[in-house]
Amino acid sequence: MSTSSNLLFSVSKEPASPELHGTWKVLIVDDESSVHDVTRLALSGFIYENRSLELLHAYSGIEAIHIMEKHTDIALAIIDVVMEEEHAGLKLIDHIRKNMKNNLVRIVLRTGQPGQAPEREVLKKYDINDYKEKTELTSRKLFSTVFTSIRSYRDMIALESNRHGLERVIQSSTEIYKSKNLTEFINGVLEQLVAVLYLDQDSAYLTHGAMAVEGTDGESIVLAGTGKYSSHVGKIADDSLDKDDRWLISNTIEKKDCSTKGCKYAMYFSPKEGMDDVLLFSTAKELSENDLHLLRMFFNNVGIAYRNILLNKELEDSQREILYMLGEAIETRSKETGSHVRRVAEYSRLLGDRYGLALHELEVIMLASPLHDFGKIGIPDRILHKNGKLDDEEWTQMQTHSTMGEEMLGRSSREVMQAASIIAGQHHEWWDGTGYPRGLTQGNIHIYARITALADVFDALSSKRCYKEAWSFEEVKEHIEQQKGKQFEPKLVDILFDTFDEVVAIRERYPD
Repeated sequence: MSTSSNLLFSVSKEPASPELHGTWKVLIVDDESSVHDVTRLALSGFIYENRSLELLHAYSGIEAIHIMEKHTDIALAIIDVVMEEEHAGLKLIDHIRKNMKNNLVRIVLRTGQPGQAPEREVLKKYDINDYKEKTELTSRKLFSTVFTSIRSYRDMIALESNRHGLERVIQSSTEIYKSKNLTEFINGVLEQLVAVLYLDQDSAYLTHGAMAVEGTDGESIVLAGTGKYSSHVGKIADDSLDKDDRWLISNTIEKKDCSTKGCKYAMYFSPKEGMDDVLLFSTAKELSENDLHLLRMFFNNVGIAYRNILLNKELEDSQREILYMLGEAIETRSKETGSHVRRVAEYSRLLGDRYGLALHELEVIMLASPLHDFGKIGIPDRILHKNGKLDDEEWTQMQTHSTMGEEMLGRSSREVMQAASIIAGQHHEWWDGTGYPRGLTQGNIHIYARITALADVFDALSSKRCYKEAWSFEEVKEHIEQQKGKQFEPKLVDILFDTFDEVVAIRERYPD
């Protein structure tokens, strides 16, 4: 049985009713109540793309502004020219476009006195989409005007979403291989896809961490979901989803292609061999063959992008293992356990996180800190393995491991190796300047070295060595408290004590 991983996203919400999916908001601005009544009557039963109209009513320009400030998603505003003052409607249009900077709402100017606002002059001076005299707006013409205006608004929203999606793709594409997280990338591309297909904008975004794919033997796991699927995340699909959803998933994996059932769709893509991912979503209307072709292209590209990320992650994991193995080899030569370097790496990441280091810096210190004693490779066994206290000559020779490690690691131009070189050369420097090899003080000691030094001492004291028994946690804390402001940076000591339960948990996770 092959290992498979089924990625399930939902980009749909439960509709309010079986027939309709939301509303198009239309604002009627006119000081005559009869106009509102006639408009309401003429547009009753209006439906476009399974969405009905929601009419909003304002009887003055000021009232219209308040409504538009509250409802930022108005598709169409039908505005009278003369209301509380002669050009109230024109001033309202100016305010909407220039002050509110709303360029999406479609505006139809409706006037009963065309002489006060000549059509040619108004079209040149004001950003409106149509000009109608009240006498020509029959029920049929009003219906046509609203229909074309809402369609235009839909297209404007789609273009805006497409632009926003493209911005996100551009922004995320430069970081995608650094973070190994495809979520932001997929979010951006899906926004474009949603815009092109006119899907539900509010529910079309993936949840955070949605692309963290975990494989299970022969089981489909719901890894992410919105709307009615959100409660299924982490569950086995066969146990939690309904019959139609299960059929769509299994059929899609079997065909390795798109499956449809009414307005519900399941799209297939494969990040790598043995992985089968599915995206499940529904739309307000059935998609065309062109739409489905676009979807297939999209998911093919997603698979290629994700395969590249997995390959990159595999290479980085291999590099991480090599660094741990190098650190473990040095510790084993010193008759210390390999778990020591893994614990120091985890402690360093935890302390660095609470200290405020950036995510990239946390990754660097976690990779570099296991090599803090790399220079011990040049120290003779008789010194490394001595059970008793080192004499002055032996101690002087032991101290040279800092500079030897710094020099050997510093020959590499790689960022992690450069960081490891700094840590090797400075992790025996003391906050008060009495450390070695250079007697550096406080901020002159690199933060990576300050953090690793505390992590190293904590673990060394709490572990059994050839020359001593393990100290109790209370004894270790007492010693570190005594060295606060001397050997260790005070802020880091406070962080260690504040996170002590987490530190102990790491200690237990990687026992000797």
